[in-house]
Amino acid sequence: MTTTIQRVFNFSAGPAVMPLPVLEEIQRDLIALPGIGMSILEISHRSKAFEAILAKTESDIRALASVPANYKVLFLQGGASTQFSMVPMNLMTAGGTADYIDAGSWAEKAYKEAKRLGNAKLAATTKSENYCRLPQPHELQLTPGADYVHMTSNNTIEGTEYKALPDVGSVPLVSDTSSDMFSRPIDVARHGLIYAGAQKNLGPAGVTIVVVRDDLLQRSVEKKASLPTMMNYAVHAENGSMYNTPPTFAVYAVGLVMKWLLANGGLPAMLAANERKAAKLYAEIDRTGFYRGTAKNDCRSLMNITFRLATEDLEKQFVKESTAAGLDGLKGHRSVGGMRASLYNAFPDAGVEALVAFMKEFERTRG
Repeated sequence: MTTTIQRVFNFSAGPAVMPLPVLEEIQRDLIALPGIGMSILEISHRSKAFEAILAKTESDIRALASVPANYKVLFLQGGASTQFSMVPMNLMTAGGTADYIDAGSWAEKAYKEAKRLGNAKLAATTKSENYCRLPQPHELQLTPGADYVHMTSNNTIEGTEYKALPDVGSVPLVSDTSSDMFSRPIDVARHGLIYAGAQKNLGPAGVTIVVVRDDLLQRSVEKKASLPTMMNYAVHAENGSMYNTPPTFAVYAVGLVMKWLLANGGLPAMLAANERKAAKLYAEIDRTGFYRGTAKNDCRSLMNITFRLATEDLEKQFVKESTAAGLDGLKGHRSVGGMRASLYNAFPDAGVEALVAFMKEFERTRG
């Protein structure tokens, strides 16, 4: 008897949609990896098989993003939220200051965590405007000679995204890229450190990618005696991300996604596809005024598209009916309400077209 699998369109902000070919490869190989005779869930992280998987995943990340040789690629646990602490613990210097650009809820959390650990300073914030836009360059009040400047490249909750990196001069730029990593080309050399939880564009939840420049890693080396071992970047770098048991399945799945990205044209191709998908949805949001986008037009995200209707009751009905129609995960974050459609790399054009058609019909019957 054959079981038919019905997949809905998954608009969730994360854990999020993954490429179907990747899911199918995982399904085929889950019982036993080819030539290994064991599942990826079972093999030792010290085995030659897993060492090869880890090395290939790192190699593909380096190829995909043109990561320079003087950067280490780390595979860590704890999500981006743990990086809110690890970044200041490793990169703040005695008596130094770290600048934080607060353009969204997760950026604010990173800033608050850094304040617990050292002299973190708010360089700019748009909180008073409900984070509907990003700070403009002239609004940044940067500290000369700061230890680093922290930014969040895409604000998942509020639906804003940087189109160009802020100019921070020679100060190291640290970026939380959790919700738009590898959705477009990224200039790694403009950063001192980049981190991203995998569960948006990179793979399943469980692994966090950290790309850190060697000179910043030296700060971790100097703090070995004072930092908890598991919170020290240098320890993880020296042990090839295997100081402790890494999240083997998540790393394996990220490796498959990297292979998929390279096979499908790399980051320029992802940008073109993501611009196309987002343009279709924004055009529908802007068409009549029945729907209202929440982010300023010049700050709109390609990844997380946020919008509202006239009343909360109408929004609840929209979520209920869209879910019944196989359009899942459109309810906005509980802190802001409204709707949010997350269109990550693996999200198909057909899903955007289905949502636009639903929105037109919902407006016809409710407008």
